[in-house]
Amino acid sequence: MPTEMNYVKTGKGIVDDEAVFELLQNRTADTAAVREVLSKAMELKGLDLHDVPVLARISDPDLLGELFSTAKKVKEMIYGKRLVIFAPLYISNLCSNECLYCAFRARNKAVKRRALTQEEIAREVINLVEQGHKRILLVAGEAYPKEGFSYILKSIETIYRTKSGPGEIRRLNANIAPLAIEEFKQLKAAHIGTYQLFQETYHRETYRKVHTGGKKADYDWRITAMDRAMEATIDDVGIGVLFGLFDWRFEILALMQHIRHLEKRFGVGCHTISVPRLEPASGSYVAEHPPYPVSDVDFRKIVAILRLAVPYTGIIMSTRETPEMRRETFALGVSQISAGSRTNPGGYSKDEDAFESSQFSLGDHRPLDEVLRDVAELGYIPSFCTACYRLGRTGRDFMDLAKPGEIKNHCDPNALSTFEEFLLDYATPETRRLGEETIEKTLAAMDDVQAKRSRTLLTKIKSGKRDVFC
Repeated sequence: MPTEMNYVKTGKGIVDDEAVFELLQNRTADTAAVREVLSKAMELKGLDLHDVPVLARISDPDLLGELFSTAKKVKEMIYGKRLVIFAPLYISNLCSNECLYCAFRARNKAVKRRALTQEEIAREVINLVEQGHKRILLVAGEAYPKEGFSYILKSIETIYRTKSGPGEIRRLNANIAPLAIEEFKQLKAAHIGTYQLFQETYHRETYRKVHTGGKKADYDWRITAMDRAMEATIDDVGIGVLFGLFDWRFEILALMQHIRHLEKRFGVGCHTISVPRLEPASGSYVAEHPPYPVSDVDFRKIVAILRLAVPYTGIIMSTRETPEMRRETFALGVSQISAGSRTNPGGYSKDEDAFESSQFSLGDHRPLDEVLRDVAELGYIPSFCTACYRLGRTGRDFMDLAKPGEIKNHCDPNALSTFEEFLLDYATPETRRLGEETIEKTLAAMDDVQAKRSRTLLTKIKSGKRDVFC
């Protein structure tokens, strides 16, 4: 049996600050260099570290347009028109850390503390299920009630067993504090999908300045968490950066180094990348005044560059961003979005004092039905699919299907069938009408094999069956 000594103990072999700064200084962004990198990206094999600074330096409007156009082509070649939908479920805002950008930090007296009971968690799940959600991200502050880590395990069990009518949560991902190996094994045994954890910033000095207390102040313990998770056989992991804490150009190169480390060590990198920007948070001066604010143009560049650099990795866009920004990034590389979100414990059951108990401010307050109607109007197919997770198509097995393009044979029909479920069981009449039109247009654009497979699943859904997939 492996022991803790087998695992990477320090982030020094994961992120090399000097190498990042050297790359940023030595790369140019002349027209020929940019177009060479964009041409390489169209091969769908990803980009090398030295390619990224070339794209990051683009300022010419015409070249920027070419970057965005290439990102759109790559995104649609791999993901088509589908967008995976989920909601975060905050079960606790108790925390022992001092993260200066976060409302949950331990010394913040402005936040109202709360850890949901199992009964309250079940009520939250019922609210989410009755909206139409099938996928959730469990989130908790980095301190638990007296029962400790078992609180998380009990909560996962509660979420999976709670049902309402034809609905249930079919995939639960988890964003919780870094764990030791044995705890990660317990998390895996509880049947989570993806384990998600953000480094927040990869720049060590900035990390030290904004994490002033608690276990999260240990940069190395946090950055090596994915090594421990993957050693514990959690093969779908999600990483991310909180953009605005340090220079975004440094952050995406360091994030790429992290991905390459995981690929080298485990044969597969991260399953998802999240791209949150700093948003106002109760009791946080840093959140109100980002040290390195990211403009809307640069934010779109971040999404586009990541899509080209790691074309088969999911990119997640949260409701931190406005509806307008979310729409713009769908075409640049985003493949997963949250919808109808609340970031305070108990937020789906009641909204009073939401800001005082939330982690950050939301930019998109729309309910799930309205978001899905908007997504469909733009020509995208909302997907609640969980087939890969439940059939074991995760980690390297997923990438083995994704890279030759075979995963679309499953993803597209499954997206349509799960959207049809939503339309029949939860949608308003207007959304159902628009959604059915979008499904028919999508079927008409498919090849005969894909269309036949999709219609078979749709027929089963319309006849009353649920949770069908291929």
